[in-house]
Amino acid sequence: MAYYQNPLDVTSLPSWKALTDHRLDLQNFSMREAFASDPQRFSDFSLSACGLFLDYSKNLITHETRDLLVSLAREAGVEQALHAMFEGQPINASEKRPVLHTALRRPVGECIMVDGRNIIPDVHQVLNQMTDVVGRIHTNQWRGYNDKTITDVVNIGIGGSFLGPQLVSEALLPFTQNGVRCHYLANIDGSEFREVMAKLNVETTLFIISSKTFSTLETLKNAQAARAWYLARGGTQEKLYRHFIAVTSNKPAAVAFGILEKNVFPMWDWVGGRYSLWSAIGLPIALAVGMSNFKELLSGAYTMDTHFRTAPFEKNMPVLLAMLGVWYSNFWDAQSHAFLPYDHYLRNFVKHLQQLDMESNGKSVRQDGSPVSCDTGPIIWGGVGCNGQHAYHQLLHQGTPLIPSDFIVPVVSFNPVADHHQWLYANCLSQSQALMRGKTRAEAEAELREKGLDDAEVQRLAPHKVIPGNRPSNTLVLERISPRRLGALIALYEHKVFVQGVIWGINSFDQWGVELGKELGKSVYQKLTAYEADAAEDASTQGLIDYFRGRHRG
Repeated sequence: MAYYQNPLDVTSLPSWKALTDHRLDLQNFSMREAFASDPQRFSDFSLSACGLFLDYSKNLITHETRDLLVSLAREAGVEQALHAMFEGQPINASEKRPVLHTALRRPVGECIMVDGRNIIPDVHQVLNQMTDVVGRIHTNQWRGYNDKTITDVVNIGIGGSFLGPQLVSEALLPFTQNGVRCHYLANIDGSEFREVMAKLNVETTLFIISSKTFSTLETLKNAQAARAWYLARGGTQEKLYRHFIAVTSNKPAAVAFGILEKNVFPMWDWVGGRYSLWSAIGLPIALAVGMSNFKELLSGAYTMDTHFRTAPFEKNMPVLLAMLGVWYSNFWDAQSHAFLPYDHYLRNFVKHLQQLDMESNGKSVRQDGSPVSCDTGPIIWGGVGCNGQHAYHQLLHQGTPLIPSDFIVPVVSFNPVADHHQWLYANCLSQSQALMRGKTRAEAEAELREKGLDDAEVQRLAPHKVIPGNRPSNTLVLERISPRRLGALIALYEHKVFVQGVIWGINSFDQWGVELGKELGKSVYQKLTAYEADAAEDASTQGLIDYFRGRHRG
C-alpha cells in the first residue's frame, strides 16, 4: 500500500526514538563552543545548489544529528514519496489527485501520464498561448477598445492566484520589459478596489481574472466590479474582450462573462493554487518581465526539482531544510519559524511562504484520517531586513521562545547607493551571528565597566544586557535576484514543505479548513441582508449581525 494511503506513525520509527535520546544529549550544546572546537564546521554544514548557497552551520546540530535526521527522512519514506509525486501518483489522497506543479517546469519531450494522457504537451501548449498574448501586448498589437496600447495589467485573484504572482513580479522588477505595470486586486474590501482603480486609465488597462472555478466569491465580485468600472468609463460590451482575460477551468463561465474563448487559459486539478504561479496563473509575471524571463524562472525551478530528485539526502538542500524544521518543531518545541529576506524586492516573500507552508501543513490528521501523533506546521512570519531589526528581532534575541530563522540575502544589489549594500549584507550576517553567539554575563559586565560605570551600576544593568545566544538560523545567499535563482529559491521551499508533510504523514495538498469559513460566510451574508432572517447558530454571531444591521438602518 502506498505511503499516502497508509502513512507511517513517524514517532514509532527507530530514528525518531534515537533523535529523542540525542536531543537530551544536546541539552547543553553550545554553538559557540562547537565553532571554537571544529574549524571545519562551516564547510561541513554548508552547500551550493542551483545558484543558491546555504550555510546551516549555525544550528543546534552535530554530525550525528544530521545523520539521524537523514535516517528519519529515509525511514519515513521521503524517497518513495518524492518519486510518487514526480511520477504523477495520486498523493493528494483526500481529493484523489496527483500533485504535478513540477510538470509545469519540465522540458518539452518529457512524459508524465495522467488518466492515460501525456500532460507535458498540454503544458507547453499553454506556454505557447502565453507567449502569443505577451508578444502581442509587448509589440502593441493588442489594443484597448479605442486602439490605445496596454500599459497596465490588473490581476484579479486571491490566495495562490495572487500571492505567488505578486511575489515574483515584484522580486523581478529590475527585469520589467516594455513598460507594462502589474497591479493586484485580491481583497473584497472596497477600499482596495478604489485604491487600485485610482491608478488606472480604462483605455489602457487589461484585467486577468484568475479563478479555477470562476466562482470564488472575492474574485468574482471584484471581476464584476471591474467590468462595471470599465463600462461606466466609456468601454463597450462589444469590445470588452480586449480588456479581460481569464485563467480558469470553467471556460463557459468565462465566455459568458464576455471573454473570448481563445483568451481563456486552462487550469488543471493537479495544480494547487499555492503552487500555480508556474502555470498561466503566472501570466501577469510574464507580462511584466517577458516570456524569456518567465521561462528562466521555470528553468530555475526545474534545476531545483532535479537537485531534489537526485542529490543524496546528506547534500539535498530541501531535505536538509525540512529536517532541520522537524528537529526544532518536534524535538525543541519551537512553535514558529521566521523568514528574514534582506532584499527590498523580496519584501512579499514571507506572505507567499505563509500560504505555502501553513495552508499545506496546517493539518491535524494524517493521510488515512487518523490523528497526528506530533506537532505539524509551524507559524510562519517575518519580514524584510533591516526593518525587523528595529522591531521583532528583539524577541528573537532575548525572548523566551526558541524561533529558528532563515536569512536570505543577495551579494549584489541592482541599485547600489554608496556603501548601502555592504551595510545591508553586514547587518544580515551580524544578526545571524548575534543569534548564535549572544552575550554572556561576563561580557556584559566588561562592556559596562569599559564605559566607566561603577560596580553597582554594572550589576544593575548587566542582566538586561545578557543575550542568551545559541539561537539557530540558516543563511541563504544568492549572487543576485534573477529569474533563474528566484525560481530555484521558491521551488526549494515548495519541496521543503512537501518533505515535512511526508514526515508528519499528512496531506500537504488539500485545504479543507479554508472551506468552512466560506460556507458559513454565505449564511452570515444572508442574515445581514435579508428582510427577515433566521437566527444565527450562536449568540456572538447574532449579536454582531444585529450591530451591523442596526448601524445600517441608521
